[in-house]
Amino acid sequence: MIDSFFPFAESTGPVTVRVSVSYLPEQSHPALGRWFWAYHVRIENHGDVAVQLISRHWRISDGRGQISEVEGEGVVGEQPLIAPGGAYDYVSGCPLPTPEGSMVGSYTMELGDGSEMLIAIPHFPLVAPATAA
Repeated sequence: MIDSFFPFAESTGPVTVRVSVSYLPEQSHPALGRWFWAYHVRIENHGDVAVQLISRHWRISDGRGQISEVEGEGVVGEQPLIAPGGAYDYVSGCPLPTPEGSMVGSYTMELGDGSEMLIAIPHFPLVAPATAA
């Protein structure tokens, strides 16, 4: 069931990142060259120590091959601490100047002993329905 809701998933060590994506026609304006998607991320900690999300790095590609790099602290204004066996969910969005593109990235997580680990975010496509192009 979870795999059908989150079709994109990647695990790094004990952490699994799952993503689902939705095109938002109400926030898109194709005639003005703007398409918009929401993406829902679930970060699961399958390990036996808590992990804290410190920062994010995104590589966003549009349909013309233009690439944007986005880096920053935490996600949606938070640096969540994810307990062993726990999960953290958030929703964010991505505008593009083309009706298709993709995203991929990584999170920097701090482990209980103070060390850091780079966690992969799966690659996922951003594709508007044909009626929105």
